[in-house]
Amino acid sequence: MKNANIIGLQEADCQKISEKLNILLANYSVFYQNTRGSHWNIKGEQFFTLHPKFEELYNSLVLKIDEIAERILTLGATPAHNYSDYLQVSTIKESREVNNGNKSVEIILNSFKVVIDLQRELLNITDEAGDEGTNSQMSDYITEQEKEVWMYNSYLGK
Repeated sequence: MKNANIIGLQEADCQKISEKLNILLANYSVFYQNTRGSHWNIKGEQFFTLHPKFEELYNSLVLKIDEIAERILTLGATPAHNYSDYLQVSTIKESREVNNGNKSVEIILNSFKVVIDLQRELLNITDEAGDEGTNSQMSDYITEQEKEVWMYNSYLGK
């Protein structure tokens, strides 16, 4: 954790935060691939609505994947990069149901719940550690994703 002292954090805190960020990174990576699968394979009357919406979402997810990995590096740790590692720690599981629009939206909503919960855990950890950089990042993600949850729920009529 060579960066810890320079950025004013304790090495043990950087390690703990990086471990949780790697779990978040794994979940985002599976979420991303599931969304790509839905984008590629969606069929039916919802195609023209959901195909571009899924593309918008996976483009947002891939940016967050990169930002999380860079935050891990900033904290002096190494981001995981193998899907085999991701699948071992991710709460979000690979989806095989990618053709049905409503089912895909439900999977997306469940994935948002997982990442929002992890980000809230990180808010608590980073607040205690005085890690404003990670804290701010997670707060921004949550704000954006709560709106996305509302929109996807509205699509389902909930």
